Amino acid sequence: MSTRALLVIPSLNEAAHITGVLNQLLATPSASLRLQVVVADGGSEDGTCQLVSQLARRDPRVRLLHNSARIQSAGVNLAVRRYGEDNDVLIRCDAHAQYPENFCARLVETLERTQADAVVVPLDSRGETPLQKAIAWVSNSPVGTGGSAHRAGTKSGFVDHGHHAAFRLRSFRSAGGYDQSFTHNEDAELDCRQRALGARIYLDAELRVGYSPRKTLAALYRQYFKYGEGRSRTVRRHPHSLRLRQLAVPGHLALSLMAVLVAPWLPWGLAWPALYLATLCVVCGKLAVEHRSPSGLLGVAAAATMHTAWAVGFFVGLLAHRERLWARHMAVPLRLRPTTGEV
Repeated sequence: MSTRALLVIPSLNEAAHITGVLNQLLATPSASLRLQVVVADGGSEDGTCQLVSQLARRDPRVRLLHNSARIQSAGVNLAVRRYGEDNDVLIRCDAHAQYPENFCARLVETLERTQADAVVVPLDSRGETPLQKAIAWVSNSPVGTGGSAHRAGTKSGFVDHGHHAAFRLRSFRSAGGYDQSFTHNEDAELDCRQRALGARIYLDAELRVGYSPRKTLAALYRQYFKYGEGRSRTVRRHPHSLRLRQLAVPGHLALSLMAVLVAPWLPWGLAWPALYLATLCVVCGKLAVEHRSPSGLLGVAAAATMHTAWAVGFFVGLLAHRERLWARHMAVPLRLRPTTGEV
């Protein structure tokens, strides 16, 4: 008996990557997997939609869906509403990632083998330019991940959170799908709701996904600012999800700013930010040696940008967004078959 899976790829101006990722994911047909592919596009202006439409004319498994809300969480929800009724499994992929061979079939096999409700996978950052390489190397290290299993983990097992890859559709819908008010950290927030409803999340460390980091420090700052802002909302809805490594980042920024402000009276306080910079220099120096590239030294700027942006975003999120505790009785299942104009 074959499994019916809905593969959703949110996109926005991904012309450089969309054809490659679709060909990669569709390259190895499986007799036990009936795959329906939906590219949920948020209004691309670079030819992404035309490329998807061309492929859809050649492959009946592929569909293009207009996502007027633009953000990824809304695109996935919309695809589930439209096409979830005919499928058993939801697979979520990104348009600018690199996937291992037979990725979709292996995800479904892991779901069945473990009897999990969701499967998450590790991300391995891979860069091309010197700065991208530095960002990738830092992102794959404890300095960038804080020991997060889905970024640096090599051991499979049940976890609290990870990079989303596959869900049993009934579990995804029962939890209400993604919260569309989140532009970032919607995955961790959904994981909290799923686990509160009894779902189990399995990290398959063998299915590693390649990820291309941002190309500039400005873009990296914006990305991590949004991560921090989203996390600040998640931890107030689900306080049990807060980890010490997440408190350490805004705590470090607060201590460093305080040390600078009181430096005229307590100059020894500058030892804290000095120790932080010295630690980054040591870690990134080791990365440069390990990878035999001076690009590793750029990791100092990359790590400082990531930490500062995440902490600032966290504090801004605390001030800008009101949240209330989430409880199981607040779960509203995601409905199928939306009315016209629903996103």
